[in-house]
Amino acid sequence: MFESFMTSVSSLPSRPLRPNWGVIFFMAIVHLGALLVFVPGTFSWSAVLLCFVLYWVSGGLGITLGWHRLVTHRSFQCPKWLEYFFVFCGTLACEGGIIEWVGLHRNHHLHSDQELDQHNSQKGFWWSHMGWMLQEVPAKAEVERLTKDINTDPVYRFLNQQFLPIQGVLGVLLYLWGGLPFVVWGIFVRLVLVYHLTWFVNSATHKFGYRTFESGDRSTNCWWVALLTFGEGWHNNHHTYPHSARHGLQWWEFDITWITIRALQGIGLAQKVRLVEAPPKQ
Repeated sequence: MFESFMTSVSSLPSRPLRPNWGVIFFMAIVHLGALLVFVPGTFSWSAVLLCFVLYWVSGGLGITLGWHRLVTHRSFQCPKWLEYFFVFCGTLACEGGIIEWVGLHRNHHLHSDQELDQHNSQKGFWWSHMGWMLQEVPAKAEVERLTKDINTDPVYRFLNQQFLPIQGVLGVLLYLWGGLPFVVWGIFVRLVLVYHLTWFVNSATHKFGYRTFESGDRSTNCWWVALLTFGEGWHNNHHTYPHSARHGLQWWEFDITWITIRALQGIGLAQKVRLVEAPPKQ
């Protein structure tokens, strides 16, 4: 269980940070690819609609619900086939392998805004937003230890290793379906959206917004990040109660992912949903 990880704090090796050229090159390609929207013939309203549907599938069902609340924090349980579906949806976000993502996020909670936190917000907005991933951060050495519950599962291992080929297959399918506009909007524009809106949870919600709780770090509740990331912007709540399936604890803190989990619970596909027993009233 994740609780055992939270009580085990280890020292990461100190070493000079080296550029991660693979990530730098990949990020450059994706962002340059998104600029193709300015090339004549790459726009269509169906392509824009596709972009936002895939953003919800990969960023909402995949990263927020699947990778984060289900797998990283085990805030609820669901049938294994459904868990694998959500994990696959997250793989389409192309944010690296599922095992590494979960391990790094668990490390973040262990050391939030401290030296051992790979996107420590005290190092500045740029670093916490994306600068950290352009470096070979020492936290990666902790991934195997922090993911013992998933890193031997063959489905997780396959998706962890093959996320780039899977994105390539998606690109081919989109091209066959709708030509270049579907590729530009369904792959490049969508990935830029997924990336930066997800990264705002590491950067903006450690800088902007209000603090309901003293969580021991700089996490905040930021309404606009919450709206853009399916409820992830209620980050101070989350850092105070990391295992809660519900992040928006007050009536005005809209959390569409929590609504989705409630819907799954209503049809019997989500069980053992973990919540704050008595959310504070204001």
